Amino acid sequence: MASTAGAPQWLRGIVKAVPSGDSLVIMGNTKTGIPQEKTITLSSLMAPKLAPRRGGADEPFAWESREYLRKLSIGKVTFRVDYAVPAINREFGSVFLDNKNVASVVVAAGWARVRDQGQQKGEVSPYLAELLRLEEQAKQQGLGRWNREPGASEAAIRDLPPSAVGDGGNFDAMALLAAKKGSPLEAIVDQVRDGSTIRVYLLPEFQHVQVFVAGIQAPSAGRRAAAESVIATESPSGEQNGDSTTEARGPLTSAQRLAAGTGNMVEVPADPYGREAKHFTEIRVLHRDVRIVLEGVDKFSNLTGSVYYPDGESAKDLAFELVENGLAKYVEWSASLLEDDTRRKLKTAELQAKKTRLRIWTNYVPPETNSKAIHDQNFTGKVIEVASADCIVVADDSLPFGDPNAERRVNLSSIRGPKMGNPRRDQKPDPYARDAKEFLRTRLIGRQVNVSMEYSRKVTFADGAASAAAGPADSRVMDFGTVFLIHPPKDGEDAAATGAAQQTGANIAELLVARGFATVVRHRDFEERSNYYDALLSAESRAISGKKGMHSAKDPPVRHVTDLLTANAKRAKDFLPSLQRSRRMPAVVEYVLSGHRFKIDIPKATCSVAFSLSGVRCPGRGEPYSEEAIAFMRRRIMQRDVEIEVETADRTGTFLGTLWDNKTNVAIPLLEAGLAKLQTFGLDRIQDAHLLTQAEQSAKQKKLKIWENYVEGEDVPNDSGSTVERRQKKEELKVVVTEVLEGGKFYVQSVADQKVSAIQKQLSSLSLQDTPLIGAFNPKKGDIVLAQFSADKSWNRAMIVNTPRGVVESGNDKFEVFYIDYGNQEFVPFSELRPLEGSVSSAPGLAQLCSLAHIKVPGLEDDYGQEAAFRLSELLLSSAKEFKAVIEEKDTSAGKVKGQGTGTVFLVTLIDTEAETSINAILIQEGLARLEKRRRWEPKDKQQALDELTEVEEAAKKARLGMWEYGDIASDDEDNGPPARKPAAGKR
Repeated sequence: MASTAGAPQWLRGIVKAVPSGDSLVIMGNTKTGIPQEKTITLSSLMAPKLAPRRGGADEPFAWESREYLRKLSIGKVTFRVDYAVPAINREFGSVFLDNKNVASVVVAAGWARVRDQGQQKGEVSPYLAELLRLEEQAKQQGLGRWNREPGASEAAIRDLPPSAVGDGGNFDAMALLAAKKGSPLEAIVDQVRDGSTIRVYLLPEFQHVQVFVAGIQAPSAGRRAAAESVIATESPSGEQNGDSTTEARGPLTSAQRLAAGTGNMVEVPADPYGREAKHFTEIRVLHRDVRIVLEGVDKFSNLTGSVYYPDGESAKDLAFELVENGLAKYVEWSASLLEDDTRRKLKTAELQAKKTRLRIWTNYVPPETNSKAIHDQNFTGKVIEVASADCIVVADDSLPFGDPNAERRVNLSSIRGPKMGNPRRDQKPDPYARDAKEFLRTRLIGRQVNVSMEYSRKVTFADGAASAAAGPADSRVMDFGTVFLIHPPKDGEDAAATGAAQQTGANIAELLVARGFATVVRHRDFEERSNYYDALLSAESRAISGKKGMHSAKDPPVRHVTDLLTANAKRAKDFLPSLQRSRRMPAVVEYVLSGHRFKIDIPKATCSVAFSLSGVRCPGRGEPYSEEAIAFMRRRIMQRDVEIEVETADRTGTFLGTLWDNKTNVAIPLLEAGLAKLQTFGLDRIQDAHLLTQAEQSAKQKKLKIWENYVEGEDVPNDSGSTVERRQKKEELKVVVTEVLEGGKFYVQSVADQKVSAIQKQLSSLSLQDTPLIGAFNPKKGDIVLAQFSADKSWNRAMIVNTPRGVVESGNDKFEVFYIDYGNQEFVPFSELRPLEGSVSSAPGLAQLCSLAHIKVPGLEDDYGQEAAFRLSELLLSSAKEFKAVIEEKDTSAGKVKGQGTGTVFLVTLIDTEAETSINAILIQEGLARLEKRRRWEPKDKQQALDELTEVEEAAKKARLGMWEYGDIASDDEDNGPPARKPAAGKR
């Protein structure tokens, strides 16, 4: 409490409560901590006494007197203590409000009288003369307590129910709840037990009840064994204000009133921030008018409800204010009684308080979560696939066509759609799964969208389902984001369902939830979620109340579809006559199996079929331009509405015919792009044959894609499997070698791969923090992390290959890591590891394992193995040069990458472009490798390569070089054992 300048005896304060018509509780005006407070009785005044809580009745006009002073003085005042009476532990003073003497105003209104001179005992108000004058004036006018009308005094005595005078045994809380639930009740707060528990008078009956604030729980304010100076609404029976001559006796505390008759008090300490929470509630609602909305009642007749107090022209929710200020926590048992929007606001406020570690959450430690936020990864693109009701594939406009990273899989944030099932595992789709997917398909496929990536989550799988026990090989990182349709459909119903007009377009997840085709995920605390989570919850509430989709009591629509891809060829051919009779019919492309073969859904025939373009063939899987042809057709027709005409079916049950997209034969742009070729057999029977021929000729003249080596007039067979074709179309890569292993194996990076620069740019932008806390960062086998390479101290992406036994105890514990972008492997201490964002770790490794084709290089433990490894390192790592790698074969038998020497192996002929020499031939020439065993059924191109290497090998034998030092080698057995790892010594 601050002293007024020039008059130290005057103090400024705020009226906290008004216990009676002649006393006030005034507290200091401070914003830090709990301020001191004083109970001031107005000097020389005496107001009518309220009924004591332990039983009795009001004196006439007692309630009106208290109410007059309460409504008059709540707010900032100036006061001073005129005198004190130690015998009754009270202070008497003068209080001014806006330069008006409060005592004078009360006396003038007739709500208090001036004490008789004989009762003053020498101490009087300095304004006594003025008070006596005003009292006489009020008497003459019959104001307030001086009302002389017949029956006025009797009418001014409240008819109090038993609960108001300490007898709550007959109070029927259930009946009150049944009659008033959901309706706002006017009340005055009488006591504050703790931040979330109050006792109130319900008006106008004056029922005195205890109310728990719904949805929250504040820390306990404790209780004291000794009496303390607090607010009291009654005085000892039989005493006038200040007239007692008995021994000192302080007023009852709130806790004493609540526990009256229970015997001796036992001191209970307050919980942390318990007193602060109680003070917070007191200064807002104590002795104030409030509105209470009853929500429930417990077995002890304690009511639970929402409490609203006035704040200027608006009303504030006490529960929300307490939670927002970190003085109460959200509790589900009573929050379940509230409306969804209110619960959501409370939960959001608590989460924010936890994040800022506000007050009761000061020492809060958030639980571990498998989700990580994604920042600044927004992009625009075209939707090319709807994978499920909550997952789509978007082609990023910023990346060129053909880039393997151009197609980005986006899981819709914070929603869960019905599962599509798996026919191969006899798993049926969930109700509304097809409807939800179709809803997205018809609105998104081929449309431009804005995507805001928000978080990633690492999930594990076992047998197709999530499982915490799955190994690291069964886990993957899923990226989640919000998708906005740039130009939303002009469907009035859909526009209304969004609930929010975004500048970026319609929120697809919100549309989906509003239609009842998805539910909102209930995230745990500190789990990353959609930035539009509240809008999603609101949309779900509307869908539930409207009984839409999944929330409807009706059975979902059922569509029976015969999947002829899983049936045998005979069953498929049974459908051929009816499909031929239908001629040109509408269909939907469900999946692009290859550049010319698709899975087609034919609604009219209620079947799904394998459909291939007549007379057109694209490169097969693993052949050059195969993936580009698939990407081309995915962008053009994937999940689009098309038209087809079935001509015939082949022996495997695949239907052959023509497919139109927007009245365009899709084979024409495929041939024009140089990604397919015509088959001359039966060409005269194919529709638009002349247009297809012109498209192919155009690609040949421009030497596009598969025609890049085309020479006009040269007879090139149309059979894509011919030997000549394979020799022309071997994939060639410009590479740099980053690591050399034993046995002729090594790692390379593709020079033309755009991912290399993209990954390096992402890594350079990362801000490396201090060593992660032990226990907070727990890398597991198979995780992709950031590790510091020992040779040059650079930070690179690495896979955890092996971990220390038991838990990590110090920063020196060693982890074995494999650098997925370079092929090196080494042991790294925990202090040199860092966690990596999912957006960076999810990209495939840039290092590709290769082996020299057609030759066998001895291992380190074999004769000349060390010489071969040293010579290969000398040839490949001695200088920063580029090589040309001609891929002869791809060996995928080793499965996924699990460390050094594992994963798919490219069998290559490695050519030094500067010297125009083959590394394969050099090792053969120096006697450090030998040819693999020749088989009679080898393709002609391989036989030709082996013939050339045989001449080199014979020369080495004659010169007795290397392994031929003692003549021919007897054994041609293949080495099946895995190569031993060598220490990391690669090039960066």
